[in-house]
Amino acid sequence: MATIPDLRLGLLTDAPVRCDGAFVLYWMTAARRTHYNYALDRAVAWARDLARPLVILEDLRSGRRWDSARGHRFVLGGMADAARRLAAKPLVYYPYVEPAFGDADGLVPALAERACVVVTDAYPCSYWPAVTARAAGEVRVRMEQVDSCGLLPMLAAGKTFKTAASLRRFLQAALPEHLSAPPMKDPLARLDLPRLDGLPKAIARRWPAVSEALLGGEAGALAALDVDQAVGPARATGGETAGARTLRTFLRDRLARYADGARHPDDAATSDLSPYLRHGHVGVHRVFAELAAAEGWSPDRLAPKPTGKREGWWGMDASAEVFLDELVTWREIGYNYCHRRDDYAEYASLPDWARATLAEHAGDPRPETYSLEALTAAQAADPLWNAAQRQLVRTGRLHNYMRMLWGKKILEWSPSPEVAAERMIELNNRFALDGRDPNSYTGIFWCLGRYDRPWGPERPIFGKIRYMTSESTRRKLHLARYLETYRPDG
Repeated sequence: MATIPDLRLGLLTDAPVRCDGAFVLYWMTAARRTHYNYALDRAVAWARDLARPLVILEDLRSGRRWDSARGHRFVLGGMADAARRLAAKPLVYYPYVEPAFGDADGLVPALAERACVVVTDAYPCSYWPAVTARAAGEVRVRMEQVDSCGLLPMLAAGKTFKTAASLRRFLQAALPEHLSAPPMKDPLARLDLPRLDGLPKAIARRWPAVSEALLGGEAGALAALDVDQAVGPARATGGETAGARTLRTFLRDRLARYADGARHPDDAATSDLSPYLRHGHVGVHRVFAELAAAEGWSPDRLAPKPTGKREGWWGMDASAEVFLDELVTWREIGYNYCHRRDDYAEYASLPDWARATLAEHAGDPRPETYSLEALTAAQAADPLWNAAQRQLVRTGRLHNYMRMLWGKKILEWSPSPEVAAERMIELNNRFALDGRDPNSYTGIFWCLGRYDRPWGPERPIFGKIRYMTSESTRRKLHLARYLETYRPDG
């Protein structure tokens, strides 16, 4: 059986493997891909070891807060892509989309009744931990959960990191060991397993596979789902194929400009990978492997001991090192927080100093106050902020530097810091393709002091929270094309 690092493997039930079961079930929920996926490695290994067929259930739920036509269409694009790529493989791929809240209840336990073993993904955020725990409580066979989230297993860190610098120092000491045990590039290559004609008819009747109309993106089929139809599909196409293409484009055309250009909206130097990482269409191990290949990198180029610095430890070019700090340090600090704390989305989780300084200035007069509806509609008296909000609403994306200003201004324009946090969460999770993710909460709560330190001079409203203005942002960044693209009538 393929070796999965112990820190990535968790046991959700204490039931045994059912050796006379009909198949091995991989319940795909977070790592929605067939490359660089530890959970798929594990499921394939079980199927080979037991000489049983493999069933991949890809599950998309509906009716939860912030479920939208936009997010569902992106994930459905990945399902359509997977259905095409897996059609000729010796396995059963079963994409299921819940039409309305609760319709999926019982599906996983029903499949598990005939399964030898169930393997699923670990994900520390949104509603999936609760859904997974509920299913595990009804499954009467061995059920495993596998962490494919980051280069560092979530269990590798025994504490919650309060700053990026502290995590960076830990990563530089711990990562070399974990880099030596990556997931397989393609666990389905040369796959030779017994074939299964299909799932039991009773299951197919109660939980029918997603229709061709829905996979094809037909508007009427999407409109029938219990999701927010007012947030319509974005232009971006979901799926592993689209994500791999986006990665190649970034490495070929943008990486060399990343260190200097990623902060400038006009310079088009960002990776555009966040939606694909968020929905598991591209894994961080794939990004790292292809970046390392493009750089001609090998582990012997790592610094001999941790430096704690953002650049220089990896032994890559400057742009690659800046990108890796975003991909690894800043991405994985959010996974660390969400894995270890249930209150990751609550205002009360902010550092004591941040809540104290915000409380001291909660009664300060605001230069402007806007309702949530006005903010949603980009009706502030600030053209730069409005452009950022229009980008979010129209495209499902928000430029990383602009996200910081976007959040700081919401704090300035809200009646209290608690309301500001609620508004940032609502707007981001409703419209962003990468919303409801550990990275989302990192960005939102950073605007309010998480992972930061007190700054002076102390200011109205912000207190000692890091301060940003639209005026200074205009001076620092290249924004002409950005403002033109996201003008009111754009």
